Amino acid sequence: MTTIRNPVLPGFNPDPSICRVGEDYYIATSTFEWYPGVQIHHSRDLVNWTLVRRPLERARQLDMRGNPDSCGVWAPCLSHADGLFWLVYTDVKRFDGSFKDAHNYIVTAPTIEGAWSDPVHVNSSGFDPSLFHDEDGRKWFLNMQWNHRRETFNGDAGSPAFDGILLQEWDAQSKSLVGPVRNIFAGSGQGLVEGPHLFRRNGWIYLTTAEGGTGYDHVVTMARARSIEGPYELHPQQHLITSKDDPDAILQRAGHGQYVETPDGQAYHTHLTGRPLSPHRRCTLGRETGLQKCVWRDDDWLYLEQGGIVPAVDVPSPFETVRKDAPSRVEIDFDGPDLPLAFQWLRTPRPDRIFSLSARPGHLRLFGRESIGSWFEQALVARRQEHHRFRVETVIDFSPETYQQVAGLTHYYNRYKFHALAVTLHETLGRVVTILSCAGDFPDGRLSFPADSGMSVPDGPLHLAMQIDDNDLQFFWRPDSGNDWQSLGPVLDGGVVSDEGGRGEHGSFTGAFAGLFAFDITGRGLPADFDSFCYEALD
Repeated sequence: MTTIRNPVLPGFNPDPSICRVGEDYYIATSTFEWYPGVQIHHSRDLVNWTLVRRPLERARQLDMRGNPDSCGVWAPCLSHADGLFWLVYTDVKRFDGSFKDAHNYIVTAPTIEGAWSDPVHVNSSGFDPSLFHDEDGRKWFLNMQWNHRRETFNGDAGSPAFDGILLQEWDAQSKSLVGPVRNIFAGSGQGLVEGPHLFRRNGWIYLTTAEGGTGYDHVVTMARARSIEGPYELHPQQHLITSKDDPDAILQRAGHGQYVETPDGQAYHTHLTGRPLSPHRRCTLGRETGLQKCVWRDDDWLYLEQGGIVPAVDVPSPFETVRKDAPSRVEIDFDGPDLPLAFQWLRTPRPDRIFSLSARPGHLRLFGRESIGSWFEQALVARRQEHHRFRVETVIDFSPETYQQVAGLTHYYNRYKFHALAVTLHETLGRVVTILSCAGDFPDGRLSFPADSGMSVPDGPLHLAMQIDDNDLQFFWRPDSGNDWQSLGPVLDGGVVSDEGGRGEHGSFTGAFAGLFAFDITGRGLPADFDSFCYEALD
């Protein structure tokens, strides 16, 4: 039997919601500030997965201009009922401080690949929403409740920010919530309860939630009740999946997932996970998606098939199939009319303002806008890092007229965690390649310049490259007429471009990208043209 190799979705693919329709399986994952919103992968065998859609693709569905880092689309829930796919998602507008300002929406579509509806606002009481289609046709909306207070009651400790799981009925005809709001689950002692999902089996209604935050104490907690309103009793183990007590497990940070059954009744459960690198235990690939084989025991509780609660790297697939490994080298020439699906950009629903594939045929043209640290309109087009060791190469044609015009190649996480190989102008050296680096969000997130003023380079196209070997990053360049790559600057700490870099665990929680960028803070919008992009796995 072919095995499922975890993670099934490598690189930044957190909070997996899984949905089966017939023999087709779909997983929706969070995209945070990256546009278009929500990644949906498809599979027929649970082994091989293909990215097929990002449905939140226009301003009426999603506009994240001004959203801080690690905000935007959190924890979508994908389901199918009444001949429609239903997608529930949050747009979070604030990260630091006491508030989150999280708005929950529903969109629908008859097919995954087709156009999705304009959103309907549901509520804003907390994030991580889900929609449960019950057997009697009623629909139930769940989300965690956010508590901005820090009160004490009867001498107890301050009230938790993660203040239980709310349940309310959703009326699909009026497109509104109806009936009472009930807080049905306070979580286990692990705390930080979020990510709720419901399903029915054998007269029980089961609730799975995420707890413990997104770091190394993350868990999937399971509970059940006879009535949807509760009361809910905890699983005998409390947690279905976690690595919190096994620091040697390959799959760490395991939590936040959803249950699914195959047509013949085999049980699986998704979960997010991370694969830390030593010596700093930083997950440079961000939070990825794993899938575990489960079994039902006589006590009507779900357990991991391999026993225990620690997720396995290899688990049995439901049927005989052939694993199709992704190519180790992917070359993009930008000859097509559309941006390849692997790429995303940041926040804006106006991609025409930041890039074009037709302005110069055969090239990706980026229009220099705001700085590489902007939360509003930044010309940065990138793809996920999916391997601990990889190399990226590109060819850039860019003629800056001032040092305020910059374009190049970047290893990027957010405004405070990136390294960039940059082409710009220097007053005495002329056109140069240099390095802009921001290695953490403290004390003030200022740039450093590891290559100082940079190196003079000839006119015309330039070849740029970066190579990441686990925690180490090295930049390279060469002229269009040459064959020998020249390194630039020292070996940099590529591991800081990770969830745990900078402020550390829970300070941010997306993933690393390799991408192309341009900014022009004169406001003149100077373009930079990129002829190609090559991503090669070195693992």
